[in-house]
Amino acid sequence: MPADDSHPGARVRAIAARTLDAVLHRGRSLKAELAAALPALADPRDRALVEAICFAVLRQPLRLEAALNEWMPRPLPPRDSELRALLLAGLAQLDPLRLPAHAALDASVEAARLLGRAHQAGLVNALLRRAQRDGLPAVDPRVSHWPSWLRGMLRKDWPAHYEAILAESALAPPMWLRVNRTRAVRADYLQRLADAGLAAAAPADLADALRLDQAQPVAALPGFADGAVSVQDASAQRVADALAPAPGALVLDACAAPGGKSAHLLERDPSLRLTALDVDAARLQRVRATLARAGFDADGERVRLHAADATELDAWWDGAAFDAVLLDAPCSATGIVRRQPDVALHRRESDIAALTVLQARLLDALWRTLAPGGVLVYATCSILKAENEDQVRAFLARTADARVDALGPAFGHDCEVGRQRLPGEDGGDGFFYARLRRGG
Repeated sequence: MPADDSHPGARVRAIAARTLDAVLHRGRSLKAELAAALPALADPRDRALVEAICFAVLRQPLRLEAALNEWMPRPLPPRDSELRALLLAGLAQLDPLRLPAHAALDASVEAARLLGRAHQAGLVNALLRRAQRDGLPAVDPRVSHWPSWLRGMLRKDWPAHYEAILAESALAPPMWLRVNRTRAVRADYLQRLADAGLAAAAPADLADALRLDQAQPVAALPGFADGAVSVQDASAQRVADALAPAPGALVLDACAAPGGKSAHLLERDPSLRLTALDVDAARLQRVRATLARAGFDADGERVRLHAADATELDAWWDGAAFDAVLLDAPCSATGIVRRQPDVALHRRESDIAALTVLQARLLDALWRTLAPGGVLVYATCSILKAENEDQVRAFLARTADARVDALGPAFGHDCEVGRQRLPGEDGGDGFFYARLRRGG
């Protein structure tokens, strides 16, 4: 897409519109589309604005679509899907992003021309001016773009929390940081943030965490490039507390990419002997980069990386039993919709059945690698009981030497065979944890 020097914001809006068109109308992944689109923008502020627009639209698309439905005399045809995406992006700039109206309007109108839709620029201008004047139409907050089958599962699993789950999943989350113990003391790093003009809070029950209510580009974080700090949600940081391996233990991170949990474990105890697996060789390189930034040699004596299917033990396991195994299992990601809003758009009911089969295969295979007395933590970023407590109950029923180690209230709602955090609780994502110990 050519640059438009006379209207520098137009290119940003056009890229956001094309990204949204791919996600909303062609079933593409938001993460993949942003990864392809953002490098075209040199200014990190422009990249941040594209992300902000896309997330604002995808977290509450029905609220924005209500304006189009009410104000347009007839629905846009499929051939105008890119224009529809641009209109949604324009509305999101006015509400909820509340950007200066003149900038949002002018840049969006010019973006229509940049997208080859000069003949529709007047429509963009008229609709956005009406939104500026009248505000968006009221929408029942209980109406959600989550598919009906998934809403039914949520209502069945969490009747008392159902509406709160949908509401929290439509909000922007805080930004959570994890301070690297080998590079910085949390109190000292908190002061570094303050010196940089960034306000943060240090929760008492998460030893390495800091919370920023206003998200920042990582380039603005002091020491990020040197590994002093990483971005990791509070709920994900609790995984290290759940596993709690003994000093120097032999540890397996079975689905390791992108590497944040492996790095956290090593930051807490560099004497661990850690094996990190991922079935995708390209994603495993992200683990390597994550560990390197945190100060750990992925090719050293204590850390080993393998690109392999964790269920195919002959392909990667040397027979040495692990003291601790982390299985952060592939799942529906229903606990992180506020961070990956396209999950609610693209998830299919058949996905859940396929995922539960894979989760069971992983549990059965990895249990064989665990030493007697060792601990396996089964974790997901799902809030569906089929993937969480039902999965663990079924595993316990077929595994004679497995028992549950209790986890405390800090890990969320008691499910008897584990603990469940729901989206937004204490500012964290939805996450499930079960700590299983092997007998003998």
